[in-house]
Amino acid sequence: MTEDRKHVDRVFRFFDWVMALFVTILIISNIASSAKIVDWGFSAFGLRFAFDAGTILFPVSYIFGDILTEVYGFKRSRRVIWTGFAMLALSAVVLWLVRIMPGEAMWEGYAGQGAYDAILGGMSTGGIVLASLVAYLVGEFSNSTVLAKMKVATQGRFLWMRTISSTLVGEGVDTIIFILVATLAGVFPWELFGALAVTNYVFKVGIEVLMTPLTYKLVNWLKRAENEDYYDTQTRFSPFAVD
Repeated sequence: MTEDRKHVDRVFRFFDWVMALFVTILIISNIASSAKIVDWGFSAFGLRFAFDAGTILFPVSYIFGDILTEVYGFKRSRRVIWTGFAMLALSAVVLWLVRIMPGEAMWEGYAGQGAYDAILGGMSTGGIVLASLVAYLVGEFSNSTVLAKMKVATQGRFLWMRTISSTLVGEGVDTIIFILVATLAGVFPWELFGALAVTNYVFKVGIEVLMTPLTYKLVNWLKRAENEDYYDTQTRFSPFAVD
């Protein structure tokens, strides 16, 4: 059995926990994105600093994505990314089913279908679901690919450079695709496009930078606990490869 095959078949103690946290954060952040737009209360360079509420939590999923790729390698990270995609799609289907179910009379009186549609309807309709799924896939795979290739190129040094660089690429692609598709679908007004794109991107990258010390601690702890520090020297970086 090759070393690469042994890695794929190996069972890790904490891999499932990291995957579960990644997927949970991903789903919560997408629901929050549909539920509320937060206003920071100030403007800069003519742009109002406002962002969808999911932006508060979503950058943490990229930190977990960095940890997965850095410790376990791109192949296992790819598995987690597709798992997250499937769970996002499942959550959208469940919210859609709830949306079309008849509402109870008392509930209609104090909340009603209009409130559900206004808050969670976006997560069960084409616009924000399509935006979330496409942006998520492209952004996460971009992030993981950049990090894995830079790890090989730098021989495992400069973790801070790799996590920040991969986030700059991944979050940039994710932010533009998500807001563009959601705006084209009528989820967000065009008047907020510039403000949402800039503030989302700055906030997400800023969170990654601020949490770099914590990322270092988690990565180093996991490497010791799992006795693993994978290098993707012979990896096929296609999102659709089956290993």
